[in-house]
Amino acid sequence: MKRLVGAVSFVSVVAIAGAAAAATTLRSTWTNPDAQPGTFRGKKVVTLFVSADEQERRGVEGLLADELSSRGAQGVPASALIPAEEIRDEAKVRPRLEAAGVAGAVVFRLVASDRKVGPLGGDYGNKTYASLWGGHWGVGWDGVYAPGDLITQRDIYVEVLVYSLEQNKLIWASQSSTAEPGSAAKLVREVVKKVAAGMKKAGLIQEGGPQ
Repeated sequence: MKRLVGAVSFVSVVAIAGAAAAATTLRSTWTNPDAQPGTFRGKKVVTLFVSADEQERRGVEGLLADELSSRGAQGVPASALIPAEEIRDEAKVRPRLEAAGVAGAVVFRLVASDRKVGPLGGDYGNKTYASLWGGHWGVGWDGVYAPGDLITQRDIYVEVLVYSLEQNKLIWASQSSTAEPGSAAKLVREVVKKVAAGMKKAGLIQEGGPQ
């Protein structure tokens, strides 16, 4: 597993991984015991895919937003609210999201394409993760993984972080494993279905559209 500087070619990772049917599991989940209970049902939730590839980012964010909207939230891709040249600048991003009335953020990140990945753990309480503003937004772009040399039998690991912007707290996190996803669209849909079930169990969203 190698940490590399530069863009993560998410589509390339998935394409090389193989054409077999995806098999996604949530390896682990984490819920913030200090976060206030609540739900994103009917509220705007911005979706962010951490990638330097703008076209790739737009596609994944759109898929995430659609999946969340189908489950009761109002999913909005970050690319629809934030100009590409501002996406890493927290000082510009934060007022844009506040002006748009965004209540939450779902951050989707490829963290590894290696079978040797440690468990989801205690790091979620530290400053890097605990808050979106003054925390993860500024440093999350530096914490992604690139694939290196892949083989056909490969698990793709994705980290999903859910923030309440009203509390500026990380309230839920998960790490998924997908075996041979075959395509980026298939991987995103498989992961989001699992994540949505986990978010529902945590009381953050409900099945069905907004009412």
